[in-house]
Amino acid sequence: MEWRSWNWEARPDDPLNHTSDTPRTYEALSGEPPATFRAWAIAAMLLVSMSLNFIARLVLANVAPSLETEMHLSNTQYAYIVFAFMLGMTIGQLPAGMFIDWIGARLALPGLLTGWSVVNMLHALGSGVASLCGLRFIMGLFECGNYSAAMKVIGGFFPARQRALALAIMDSGSLLGSIVAPPIVVLILTHYGWRAAFLIPSLLGLVWVYPWLKIYMPPKDYSAGREKSEQAGPTVRAMLRRRQTWGVVLMRTFSGPISQFYWYWLPLYLVRGRGMSLAAMAALSSFAFLLGGAGNLVGGYLSGWMIRRGLSIDASRKTVFTAGGLFAAAAVLVPLVPSVRVAISLVALAIFGLNFTSCNLIAVVTDIFPETTLARVTGLTGVGEGAMNMVLTLATGMVVDRFSFAPVFAGAGIMPVLSIVALFFVVGRIRPINFQAHTH
Repeated sequence: MEWRSWNWEARPDDPLNHTSDTPRTYEALSGEPPATFRAWAIAAMLLVSMSLNFIARLVLANVAPSLETEMHLSNTQYAYIVFAFMLGMTIGQLPAGMFIDWIGARLALPGLLTGWSVVNMLHALGSGVASLCGLRFIMGLFECGNYSAAMKVIGGFFPARQRALALAIMDSGSLLGSIVAPPIVVLILTHYGWRAAFLIPSLLGLVWVYPWLKIYMPPKDYSAGREKSEQAGPTVRAMLRRRQTWGVVLMRTFSGPISQFYWYWLPLYLVRGRGMSLAAMAALSSFAFLLGGAGNLVGGYLSGWMIRRGLSIDASRKTVFTAGGLFAAAAVLVPLVPSVRVAISLVALAIFGLNFTSCNLIAVVTDIFPETTLARVTGLTGVGEGAMNMVLTLATGMVVDRFSFAPVFAGAGIMPVLSIVALFFVVGRIRPINFQAHTH
């Protein structure tokens, strides 16, 4: 296949060309050409990178019962280790976004992936809370850029009507990683110990770099050796003056940490709270994430389908996001039902709802903000999520040690509803921002 036959050059009248003096309009968006084959191939590579990201980060969650036994850790001490990762993720968000906007996703993403893979391997040398906290902090610094880079790439390669589906495909990697991590990690843990469980999966990340460099080719409009999409855009200060920026930050702040709760605490809840074996925990965790993962693709497809049927971008995104937030509220009932099967079904429904919201949240960001700002805006939303993650992680460990999982699941059901409130009352109408018009 001749890659040269694809038209990669940005046109002055292209509605995705945010460096022009003309802001995007919904009329222009409706006339955007469909994504190319290479764009979908890049989305598939982003799905794989997201899967590798979550396999690496979820090794800890799935070896946690063994770590607590061997190192005599309390839930609060385990929370400290998770907190260190969240701290690294939070501190690194904005610098990573600025780095990606500057150097470009083609080189930044494989560099970040190599970094977190190597650090995850080093967890095999961990000997206690202090060393594991240090390694998790460094790993968080590397992993935080994966999401920002993926957002930037998809925002530049896909038209609005296909963007939610492309983002859903990319974001499905988090669910794919969540599905395959428990059985893979528990299998390695059972046969070779928890140290090997950190070492072996990390090797997969290094294999990804070569095909990414072969497939990813940005539009050829360079300035001082940088991609067109990496040219300077509005400053972070200018972005923070817009309420839409604060709106998407709040949306992710209230919804993102709930996914982190399921990833890091569901294995412990099933083993400690429901008395399951490691094998049963791995099977049921994968089952819950498998069912919940459908929400990503269904939500992304449904939003695009509504737009193709004539519904506005504003109405379609808000409809799907609201439905997802209400599904996620099912978490409140999880510790209240006696049946394990019903509890797992409710967890799956809640995860399904979170993924409904997730793919449309990231679509909202790309609908509103210019391509030159996407990595930094995503970094800002990550700071909000990370700050909330740190608070909730420590609170979860303390609440579980002193009380039970019931208050934590109640919070997991209420917070997505607050994210809906932020969408309607802080973000407001979903439409592109013209920073140039604002500054003149």
